[in-house]
Amino acid sequence: MEASLLRLRALTYALFVELGRAPRAPEVAERGGLTVEEVGAGWRTLHDQHALVLDPESGEIRMANPFSAVPTSYRVHAGGRWWYANCAWDAFGICAALATDGRIETACGDCGEPVTILVRDQRPDVSELVFHCLVPAAQWWDDIVFT
Repeated sequence: MEASLLRLRALTYALFVELGRAPRAPEVAERGGLTVEEVGAGWRTLHDQHALVLDPESGEIRMANPFSAVPTSYRVHAGGRWWYANCAWDAFGICAALATDGRIETACGDCGEPVTILVRDQRPDVSELVFHCLVPAAQWWDDIVFT
């Protein structure tokens, strides 16, 4: 990956964490000394390289794994804020990305019962849960939003 794309990706993630939400292209452009068009083109390249996911209509950030820009059923309280994760796996990734303890709240995909997991010192307080993907990993990017 080109150095300019690495800088854009790092800035995008840094602003996501700073703002507590997905940054918009004008915000990234202003902070990075770029044009909105440069940000959009860079984001499209990063999207094509599976480094983030754009909303197909707006061109804005949909996913900056492990963070979701839209509400999901995977809520994480970490770093003093509530975040949405894209999936159960990414919920743990939010704690890891922020290098902090956290609380994951979701529901069992089978029975719908609430599930709460505390992450302390990089370890969950529950060990008997299973993470299951319906889609084989080789096919995740065929429709990453569904996966």
